[in-house]
Amino acid sequence: MDTETPKDPLDASFDLITRQDAADQALGALRSDVEEVKSRLDKVSRAAARPALGDAAPASPERKGFVDGYLRHGRESELKSLTQGIPADGGYAVPREIDAAIAAQLMKLSPIRAIAQVVQVGSAGYRKLISTGGTASGWVSETGARPETASPKFAEIVPPAGELYANPSASQAMLDDAAFDLEAWLAAEIAGEFARAEGAAFVSGSGTNQPRGFLSAPTSASGDGARPFGTLQFVASGNATGLGTVIELALVDLVHALKAGHRQGAAWVMNSTTLAQVRKLKASDGSFLWQPSLMDGQPARLLGYPVVEAEDMPDVAAGAFPIAFGNFVNGYLIAERTATRILRDPYTNKPYVNFYATRRVGGQVLDSDAIKLLKIAA
Repeated sequence: MDTETPKDPLDASFDLITRQDAADQALGALRSDVEEVKSRLDKVSRAAARPALGDAAPASPERKGFVDGYLRHGRESELKSLTQGIPADGGYAVPREIDAAIAAQLMKLSPIRAIAQVVQVGSAGYRKLISTGGTASGWVSETGARPETASPKFAEIVPPAGELYANPSASQAMLDDAAFDLEAWLAAEIAGEFARAEGAAFVSGSGTNQPRGFLSAPTSASGDGARPFGTLQFVASGNATGLGTVIELALVDLVHALKAGHRQGAAWVMNSTTLAQVRKLKASDGSFLWQPSLMDGQPARLLGYPVVEAEDMPDVAAGAFPIAFGNFVNGYLIAERTATRILRDPYTNKPYVNFYATRRVGGQVLDSDAIKLLKIAA
């Protein structure tokens, strides 16, 4: 018959202590799990209680990083990405977004930019070569001598450039408003300033610290081939003070003074005051020379060519050039930098934050045979 051997009292006491330690460890682990669950529930409750700011879609990480980091706090890392546009430095590409918006609005506000030739340059030293004469040729017999013929001649175009700037501002309270569309506001402000300045410079700019407008080029009544390179031809209106009674004939002469190749894609340029007078002109049979557009989005036409309204063109006056006709893609060159540089200035005009934007733009007549002018003269 088996009998249970009694335990030693000392061993029994150690066994009791071991069981007590195991129970304490299990209880501590359970308390830790409970505290973690309570902490997570507390975070979820606070997030659910936070009110939403409107119904707008959440901002992208790129835009939120730009607004919080640079526009509100002025951190230099965001400044470097804004001015240089390096995607690896943050990826939000703010200069590219702003430049795209500005270019779209300049097309609408500055008509010369929309019809001229625009090139993007990387420095101020932009130059373009123009061929002013082709290679000569001649007829010879089978065994006749082949004398040397004339070689092509070149001219160099260096569009004078200037720095265009805009300096809009916003209060710090406006910048702190999360619902404020900073990019749209900034693009609209800068586009308005740039469009007004560029529109005037491309037409009548002096060429000193700004583009040289096509009306600032020298003029002559001589035809193509008889004028110096860079000189525009004008046709007199037939009246010393206004459009006169033979203006219809002068407009026809102006059209055909342009070479046939340039007439493909040519357009009239005048301001709205001059346009109001031109719209009243009639041919000998009583029909209007002005032809209104028959399709939405298509420009009205004068003698079969579209009309562009440029308010920077001069009014009808003695000695003025109120009407231009030509192919401006071939005739006028605009050279500009590819990026707009923006400097954030929160110190000069407290409590406002200024956004100082600059762009270098140049312009000059490219082919003086491609643009003709109407001069108010007898």
